[in-house]
Amino acid sequence: MGKGASYKPMAKGKRAERESEGFGVPLTAATKTPPEGRDPASVALPHGGKGEGMPERANHPTPVTSPGDKARELQRKLFIAAKQDGNRRFHALFDRVCRGDVLVEAWRRVRTNGGAAGIDGETLAEIEQRGVFQFLRELREHLKTGTYRPQPVKRRYIPKSDGKQRPLGIPTVRDRVAQMAVKIVIEPIFEAGFQGCSYGFRPKRSATQALEVIRVEGRWKRHVVDGDIKSYFDTIDHDLVMQLVERRISDRRVLKILRQWLKAGVVDDGAWRPSELGSPQGGVISPLLANIFLDYLDRVWNRQCAHLGTLVRYADDFVVLCKTRSAAEEARRRLEIILGRLRLTLHPDKTKLVELGLGKEGFTFLGCHVRIMQSHKWKKEFVFRWPGPKTMDHIRDQVRELTDRSRRAGMKDVREVIRDLNPVLRGWGNYFRTGNASIKFQQVDSFVRARLIRLLSRRGGDRAKAANPKEWTWDRLKGLGLHRLLGHIRYPGKAHAA
Repeated sequence: MGKGASYKPMAKGKRAERESEGFGVPLTAATKTPPEGRDPASVALPHGGKGEGMPERANHPTPVTSPGDKARELQRKLFIAAKQDGNRRFHALFDRVCRGDVLVEAWRRVRTNGGAAGIDGETLAEIEQRGVFQFLRELREHLKTGTYRPQPVKRRYIPKSDGKQRPLGIPTVRDRVAQMAVKIVIEPIFEAGFQGCSYGFRPKRSATQALEVIRVEGRWKRHVVDGDIKSYFDTIDHDLVMQLVERRISDRRVLKILRQWLKAGVVDDGAWRPSELGSPQGGVISPLLANIFLDYLDRVWNRQCAHLGTLVRYADDFVVLCKTRSAAEEARRRLEIILGRLRLTLHPDKTKLVELGLGKEGFTFLGCHVRIMQSHKWKKEFVFRWPGPKTMDHIRDQVRELTDRSRRAGMKDVREVIRDLNPVLRGWGNYFRTGNASIKFQQVDSFVRARLIRLLSRRGGDRAKAANPKEWTWDRLKGLGLHRLLGHIRYPGKAHAA
């Protein structure tokens, strides 16, 4: 979804009917509103009658004009319908996937997210050069006629903090747009039923909110199950996840295309191999499927195990906050049983029981190290959080790369480096600013300044004198536009979701 936009209504509204909308520009002439279950018209048409199985619209609907507005209006209607009837299965969805406004909005979101080409080598820029509407016409035609076939994902690896590599699957741009269109349509249906303990990859939910629950609950629930699911995205059972999808979706074409994406396979170093398990990280639809799968864990926990502790989950990362050691031990045992039903396992080495008390080891969650500390001002114990060791190493590595002497050979103005550093520093700082990160921010600020002075000193010649640390004060660097982390801390309890 676009930044700041959400289909979730602030208050209950009336359920509304199916719309037939097309692309932002006409593709073909439309002479009448198509009946329910058939393909939507190619151009925007006046609001017509109610679609089969869909609720009536309000008498005075809010006017919508752009494709994004129309897509969000569709999402609001689906969300409200799903919220009002938790057992309803939605059957007339694929024609909405093919709607012109939905595909245009899907392209916009994929374009905003960026990303590399898939195995076909076609980039976003090449599609724009060839013509976006031509691209969307072709995609919609393939979807409508049933000739759409997803291509295998391209395997790439990124380094992990433990020295291992994390596999990513990069779909083609065409498949990413198709996945986004399906996600736009089905996400609100599942979002209406997701549990409150889930925070990852959801509209109006964030890691900051998850950390805030830990900050509040952890003051008296100090025994923690720090959970890690072993190879989660690589071991999602296709049959089980589709059974969970089918609880809310009965449209055969939507179910078919979801199975095709799961079974598309992977091209690794030029060789294709089938995908019998898992949903590749990097796919647009993968986070939603992952949340649908683990929503089973959330529901069972809240229904049968909530007395043991508070579950906080962000995608496949989760903790359970318990009041006693025995409760934490029982919580871990229950987690193993519930995940076993999903054919998942807890990582035996990474899953552990930790304690939050004063002087205890604490734990790291979502990049933050969490511990009980005593406030100097109030002399009371609170849950503090700050950037963890691996996170600090990562930001230093990024700064090193951006200030590397070989990369900056021929640099004429230090403001060139500052322009590259600022987005990295702002993004990192915005994530951690709601914790107790002042000391860590000072450390990173000092590291950035030292790297800049070192870079200036290596330029040689008469300019080396300009790198005198006493002359390159923070005021001078700030005058050149360098973003300083210190001074941007916000009290956690008043922080907005980031």
